[in-house]
Amino acid sequence: MIIVTGGAGFIGSNIVKGLNERGRDDILVVDNLTNMVKFKNIQGLKVMDYMDKIDFGEAVLDGAFDHEKIDVIFHEGACSDTMEYNGKYMMENNFEYTKNLFHFAADRKIQFMYASSASTYGSGKHGFTEKPECEEALNVYAFSKLFMDNYIRRYLDGLESQVVGLRYFNVYGPQENHKGKMASMAFQMYNQFRKEGRVKLFEGYDGYGPGEQTRDFVYVKDVVKVNFFFWDHPELKGIYNCGTGHAHPFNTVAKAVLKHFGAPVDKLEYVPFPEVLKGKYQSYTQADETALLSVGYDGGFTGIEEAVEEYCQVLDKTGGYYTRQDSL
Repeated sequence: MIIVTGGAGFIGSNIVKGLNERGRDDILVVDNLTNMVKFKNIQGLKVMDYMDKIDFGEAVLDGAFDHEKIDVIFHEGACSDTMEYNGKYMMENNFEYTKNLFHFAADRKIQFMYASSASTYGSGKHGFTEKPECEEALNVYAFSKLFMDNYIRRYLDGLESQVVGLRYFNVYGPQENHKGKMASMAFQMYNQFRKEGRVKLFEGYDGYGPGEQTRDFVYVKDVVKVNFFFWDHPELKGIYNCGTGHAHPFNTVAKAVLKHFGAPVDKLEYVPFPEVLKGKYQSYTQADETALLSVGYDGGFTGIEEAVEEYCQVLDKTGGYYTRQDSL
């Protein structure tokens, strides 16, 4: 059996799709369907069972899974809202829950991959390398992720089984509809153009020109590839960046979306930078891939123009979801 927490979410459901493509459907999806629209992410996929997140967490602590044959846990379930200010809620979801699953997996020598975040690098002024001197949380979301990474670091040398934390940079692609305001800029721009016939970006801020704030945009298919690389190499453990190693301005994504619609560049507009984001905004991210490449990852990353076009085609066809035919 394979367990995918957050399996009805964005990255989790893409991992389930990837597992299906590998011929695996003995998958327990763990999630919280309070946001019921997430059911659309798994209705086109093959899974064995579904379990509510709270029920699953309690069952793990109660020993209900102690004798189950579990190959690997992909732990993608977390609160991903960077604007959530309830620290107690954030730590319960992103630290305590992950900590319990980590110990469960380590005690039973189950491979354990979990979602960390590039937000652990704060403003990025110290770089984007997996080292404490580069790390700085600017909000409680980033703090919860960094706290977990540091907790894991205390155990790495003594572990007999695999644990890998992947610091996701700006992930985009199919199955993120439910994320609303936290969905990728590619998703936001596509839908904004459909609705308004134009795309909007922020004006200049923090020394960057209009729309020139940059991100390491990574296609969700590539995120799945990185997860599976570590699954295929159980001898590896640690904290690794999951990004392309290239920074692209938001303008590049906007122009790729406009190109998909056959729209001119003058359909791109700039709006004032929000006061609420000042001092809490990463104007630049770019993964240092040294650690990832040094352990042998050679799967590459999809070019941004190619990936945005492919994603827009999925949005055209199904509104951004995988159908069963697409999945198998």
